[in-house]
Amino acid sequence: MTTLDTTAGRATRVRALLACGVIAGPLYVGTSLVQAFTRPGFDMLRHPWSALANGDLGWVQVTNLIVTGALLVAFGAGLRHTTGGRWAPALVAVFGLSMVVAGLFPAGPVPGFPVGTVAPVPVPASGLVHFAAGAIGFVAVAAACLLLGTRYAAARRPGRAWFCRVTAVAFLVAFAGLAGSGGSPAGTLGFIAALVLLLGCLATVATDALRTV
Repeated sequence: MTTLDTTAGRATRVRALLACGVIAGPLYVGTSLVQAFTRPGFDMLRHPWSALANGDLGWVQVTNLIVTGALLVAFGAGLRHTTGGRWAPALVAVFGLSMVVAGLFPAGPVPGFPVGTVAPVPVPASGLVHFAAGAIGFVAVAAACLLLGTRYAAARRPGRAWFCRVTAVAFLVAFAGLAGSGGSPAGTLGFIAALVLLLGCLATVATDALRTV
């Protein structure tokens, strides 16, 4: 095998890993939205997407979390081979791993979903693991976005730099708002919007990285 063949094979593998970062966001958001609008009892104004992991069709969201998480872990590995530095790719992979764990340990039912669930709803042991994994993953990915913003700034790409930095701050603020809102519509919808922004930011970083391979 020639050096050229080895280089081409490596580039193909890296592109495949980076493509996972482009796919992950639309897959997770699209699958969650389809369920949110079709599953009886689910209310986007009150219920977090993680609640979709409950009920007879809960396996769909469980699979969604695990597959999306695996794609983000792969994306982190690919980013490590481009201009992503060392820490940002590792933190993206931590976020992906946290989604896998969150899928394996569902948060549990919420009032009104699945249909017939009434308050108060005790948090199951799996829910504690779910929330802990989410908190770790959310902080990790926000830190990754800040680091990516710094790298974009060093590359004299201020637009991308500010996009990453604003995304990191907005996501952390939305997460804190969700935790302190008690399930209010503003807190729930704000977090959904911030999550979509975050996954869009990662997809943008993945697209940029693909152009360098």
